[in-house]
Amino acid sequence: METTLQLTIDCADPGVMVTFWVEALGYVPEPAPDGHATWRAYWEGMGVPAEELPEGVGELPESIVDPSGRGPRVWFQQVPEPKAGKNRMHLDLKVSGGRGVPMGLRRRRVDETVERLTGAGATVLRVLDELETHYAVVMQDPEGNEFCVA
Repeated sequence: METTLQLTIDCADPGVMVTFWVEALGYVPEPAPDGHATWRAYWEGMGVPAEELPEGVGELPESIVDPSGRGPRVWFQQVPEPKAGKNRMHLDLKVSGGRGVPMGLRRRRVDETVERLTGAGATVLRVLDELETHYAVVMQDPEGNEFCVA
Protein backbone atom coordinates (compact mmCIF):
# COMPACT_ATOMS: atom_id res chain seq x y z
CA MET A 1 0.00 0.00 0.00
CA GLU A 2 1.34 3.45 -0.94
CA THR A 3 1.69 6.13 1.73
CA THR A 4 1.52 9.77 0.74
CA LEU A 5 2.10 12.85 2.86
CA GLN A 6 -0.30 15.75 3.26
CA LEU A 7 0.40 18.58 5.66
CA THR A 8 -2.83 19.86 7.23
CA ILE A 9 -2.83 23.27 8.88
CA ASP A 10 -5.83 24.33 10.97
CA CYS A 11 -6.79 27.94 10.31
CA ALA A 12 -9.52 30.56 10.46
CA ASP A 13 -9.25 31.78 6.85
CA PRO A 14 -8.02 29.30 4.22
CA GLY A 15 -7.98 32.00 1.52
CA VAL A 16 -5.47 34.13 3.42
CA MET A 17 -3.33 31.10 4.18
CA VAL A 18 -3.36 29.83 0.57
CA THR A 19 -2.29 33.25 -0.69
CA PHE A 20 0.56 33.53 1.83
CA TRP A 21 1.92 29.98 1.55
CA VAL A 22 1.80 30.00 -2.28
CA GLU A 23 4.20 32.95 -2.04
CA ALA A 24 6.32 31.36 0.70
CA LEU A 25 6.73 27.92 -0.89
CA GLY A 26 6.44 28.59 -4.62
CA TYR A 27 3.44 26.25 -4.71
CA VAL A 28 0.20 26.77 -6.67
CA PRO A 29 -3.43 26.60 -5.56
CA GLU A 30 -4.68 23.07 -6.18
CA PRO A 31 -7.39 23.02 -8.86
CA ALA A 32 -10.55 21.03 -8.30
CA PRO A 33 -10.32 17.54 -9.83
CA ASP A 34 -12.10 16.02 -12.79
CA GLY A 35 -12.93 19.33 -14.48
CA HIS A 36 -15.14 20.59 -11.64
CA ALA A 37 -15.31 24.38 -11.27
CA THR A 38 -14.74 24.21 -7.50
CA TRP A 39 -13.84 21.72 -4.79
CA ARG A 40 -17.37 22.21 -3.43
CA ALA A 41 -18.85 21.11 -6.76
CA TYR A 42 -16.53 18.08 -6.72
CA TRP A 43 -17.56 17.13 -3.17
CA GLU A 44 -21.25 17.63 -3.96
CA GLY A 45 -20.79 15.42 -7.04
CA MET A 46 -19.30 12.74 -4.78
CA GLY A 47 -22.42 12.87 -2.61
CA VAL A 48 -20.98 14.67 0.44
CA PRO A 49 -24.04 15.77 2.46
CA ALA A 50 -24.81 19.52 2.57
CA GLU A 51 -24.51 19.56 6.39
CA GLU A 52 -20.84 18.60 6.01
CA LEU A 53 -20.18 21.54 3.69
CA PRO A 54 -20.56 24.81 5.60
CA GLU A 55 -21.27 27.95 3.60
CA GLY A 56 -18.30 28.98 1.47
CA VAL A 57 -16.25 25.82 2.02
CA GLY A 58 -14.66 24.65 -1.20
CA GLU A 59 -15.62 27.71 -3.24
CA LEU A 60 -11.99 28.90 -3.34
CA PRO A 61 -8.88 26.68 -3.26
CA GLU A 62 -8.09 25.50 0.28
CA SER A 63 -5.04 23.45 -0.65
CA ILE A 64 -1.77 24.07 -2.45
CA VAL A 65 0.56 21.76 -4.32
CA ASP A 66 4.16 21.75 -5.47
CA PRO A 67 4.08 22.33 -9.24
CA SER A 68 7.07 19.99 -9.61
CA GLY A 69 5.17 17.23 -7.79
CA ARG A 70 7.98 16.65 -5.27
CA GLY A 71 6.66 18.36 -2.14
CA PRO A 72 3.63 17.40 -0.08
CA ARG A 73 0.14 18.75 -0.62
CA VAL A 74 -0.79 21.35 2.01
CA TRP A 75 -4.43 21.66 3.07
CA PHE A 76 -5.65 24.64 5.10
CA GLN A 77 -8.53 23.24 7.12
CA GLN A 78 -10.93 25.85 8.44
CA VAL A 79 -11.68 25.27 12.11
CA PRO A 80 -13.88 27.27 14.51
CA GLU A 81 -11.44 27.48 17.42
CA PRO A 82 -8.57 30.01 17.49
CA LYS A 83 -4.89 29.08 17.69
CA ALA A 84 -4.28 28.29 21.36
CA GLY A 85 -0.51 28.23 21.83
CA LYS A 86 2.92 27.63 20.41
CA ASN A 87 3.21 25.21 17.50
CA ARG A 88 4.63 21.82 18.44
CA MET A 89 5.78 21.41 14.84
CA HIS A 90 6.90 24.06 12.38
CA LEU A 91 8.22 24.41 8.86
CA ASP A 92 11.80 25.37 8.01
CA LEU A 93 12.20 27.16 4.70
CA LYS A 94 15.78 26.29 3.80
CA VAL A 95 16.89 29.01 1.40
CA SER A 96 20.51 29.75 2.41
CA GLY A 97 22.22 26.87 0.63
CA GLY A 98 23.67 25.39 3.81
CA ARG A 99 27.06 25.45 5.50
CA GLY A 100 28.98 25.04 2.26
CA VAL A 101 27.89 28.55 1.22
CA PRO A 102 29.77 31.59 2.60
CA MET A 103 27.96 33.15 5.58
CA GLY A 104 27.52 36.53 3.86
CA LEU A 105 25.63 34.92 0.98
CA ARG A 106 23.60 32.74 3.36
CA ARG A 107 22.53 35.82 5.36
CA ARG A 108 21.63 37.71 2.19
CA ARG A 109 19.46 34.83 0.92
CA VAL A 110 17.67 34.51 4.27
CA ASP A 111 17.16 38.27 4.60
CA GLU A 112 15.79 38.57 1.05
CA THR A 113 13.27 35.82 1.74
CA VAL A 114 12.32 37.39 5.09
CA GLU A 115 11.72 40.72 3.38
CA ARG A 116 9.56 39.09 0.68
CA LEU A 117 7.50 37.16 3.22
CA THR A 118 7.10 40.17 5.50
CA GLY A 119 5.63 41.95 2.49
CA ALA A 120 3.25 39.00 2.04
CA GLY A 121 1.93 39.21 5.61
CA ALA A 122 4.44 37.40 7.85
CA THR A 123 6.01 38.92 10.95
CA VAL A 124 9.50 38.47 12.37
CA LEU A 125 9.66 37.02 15.89
CA ARG A 126 13.42 36.79 16.38
CA VAL A 127 16.74 36.40 14.61
CA LEU A 128 18.98 33.44 15.44
CA ASP A 129 22.52 34.62 14.76
CA GLU A 130 25.26 32.33 16.05
CA LEU A 131 28.48 33.95 14.87
CA GLU A 132 29.69 32.23 11.73
CA THR A 133 27.88 28.91 12.14
CA HIS A 134 24.13 29.56 11.92
CA TYR A 135 21.77 32.29 10.76
CA ALA A 136 17.98 31.96 10.70
CA VAL A 137 14.89 34.06 11.28
CA VAL A 138 11.85 32.83 13.21
CA MET A 139 8.64 34.20 11.69
CA GLN A 140 4.87 33.88 11.97
CA ASP A 141 2.46 33.48 9.06
CA PRO A 142 -0.68 35.69 8.90
CA GLU A 143 -2.48 33.47 11.47
CA GLY A 144 0.42 33.26 13.93
CA ASN A 145 1.91 29.88 12.99
CA GLU A 146 5.66 29.86 13.51
CA PHE A 147 8.14 28.91 10.82
CA CYS A 148 11.85 29.48 10.24
CA VAL A 149 13.76 30.85 7.29
CA ALA A 150 17.26 29.39 7.35
